[in-house]
Amino acid sequence: MTKISKAACIGGGVIGGGWIARFLLAGIDVDVFDPHPEAGRIVGEVTANAEKAYAMLTGAPLPPRGRLRFCQTLAEAVADADWIQESVPERLDLKRGVLTEIDAAARPDALIGSSTSGLLPTDLQRDMKHPERLFVAHPYNPVYLLPLVEIVGGEKTSAVTIQAAMERLAPIGMKGVHIAKEIEAFVGDRLLEALWREALWLIHDDICTVETLDDVIRYSFGLRWAQMGLFQTYRIAGGEAGMRHFLAQFGPCLAWPWTKLTDVVDLDNALIEKIGRQSDEQAAGLSIRQLERIRDENLVGILQALKGGDGGKGWGAGKLLKDFEQSLWAQGGGETMPADPSKPLRLVETKVSPAWVDYNGHMTEHRYLQVFGDTSDALLRLVGVDLAYVEAGHSYYTVESHIRHLGEAKLGQAIHSACQILTVDEKRLHVFHTLHDTATGELIATAEQMLLHVDSKAGKAVAAPAGVLDRVKAIAASHAELALPEGAGRHVGQRR
Repeated sequence: MTKISKAACIGGGVIGGGWIARFLLAGIDVDVFDPHPEAGRIVGEVTANAEKAYAMLTGAPLPPRGRLRFCQTLAEAVADADWIQESVPERLDLKRGVLTEIDAAARPDALIGSSTSGLLPTDLQRDMKHPERLFVAHPYNPVYLLPLVEIVGGEKTSAVTIQAAMERLAPIGMKGVHIAKEIEAFVGDRLLEALWREALWLIHDDICTVETLDDVIRYSFGLRWAQMGLFQTYRIAGGEAGMRHFLAQFGPCLAWPWTKLTDVVDLDNALIEKIGRQSDEQAAGLSIRQLERIRDENLVGILQALKGGDGGKGWGAGKLLKDFEQSLWAQGGGETMPADPSKPLRLVETKVSPAWVDYNGHMTEHRYLQVFGDTSDALLRLVGVDLAYVEAGHSYYTVESHIRHLGEAKLGQAIHSACQILTVDEKRLHVFHTLHDTATGELIATAEQMLLHVDSKAGKAVAAPAGVLDRVKAIAASHAELALPEGAGRHVGQRR
């Protein structure tokens, strides 16, 4: 899989900052040029939000964060990059000039993407000496969480460039979709602008307020769109006869005079003030940064829910997340032995995600099992039982668990787990996990588990190979010097 080795970002606003965060968290060094006096602060705040979101999004081992460097000139920023992302304000003359300057200073093999949400790549590449490497890479905000990128070529963009751009997105957890023909606003924004135009008319005509309109979207079809989009949603609406029946039944209504989509509302000062006032009331004092954090927490919850869709195979953006996590485990993620293996092994660091919280405001029961399961998985990777080992037909299966809930884990709380090996033989692995508040060290929960080494194809327990056993026994020998953990061997309801 082709990867980006070094990136350059020209422009570090909302979208540019999101690209920077996406690259950095994928382990890619980024050079930035943005003459705005507050560029460092803005990028720093966006990256901080991205790090908080990723801590909730995945327990997979992210690579070491890339290095961030602000450059004094555009030429300095792009000099060594193989992917250059332009995210300057949406003005054709400005973008065309910046892209031409990038083209002159960049390496001959560098890919150049523009974050434009509507300008045609043919217009953008007009003055470039190497226009074949310019394409639109249109993301969605927040770039560090929403994975889609519309890839659009201009008249002079080469097929090789399009293919290379598509290949380089998957390793950073993004999905490129190639738009076959360039049109103003491409696909996503064309749909959004149609909805936006109709929404402005509904507010203009006092049909509803901005809050009511948002509620209509987020409590109904917005939930469907998040996982099935438009056409697949309506395929289901057609019943067993599917899409053809749906179109035959509801298609005629498209000719009815319900819509004002073809009329453009006059966005005068009165309408702007009406929308602004209602939007202020809806926000109820929440700052933009607070709204961004709420948005990110909600998106994380949706992505994690989709990751479990289709019987655990993952669905839509959740499947993309699942595949991305598997690639992280496979590439980088081999665990390394802690500096002091004679102590319980600190294996999982995470935060309590919104998707993990129950009606009491605490981490729900099955999420404790998930974290302890992740801890067992981390131990197994440490001793050589990784994805390749499992795919070859062998693994360890958990056959018994006893969890004690001793404290409370709450939304956003940083937590970590540690593992102590109690006993081991050829087939069995007996472990004791603890879960702690990272800030205070307080013990929140414990889990005692028994695992069996199995031949997954034969469906029976078998002896683990010598290489795995040697690693497990080495840790177990170190842990033999530790005191038996309080709670080990307890059964349900047993008095202390």
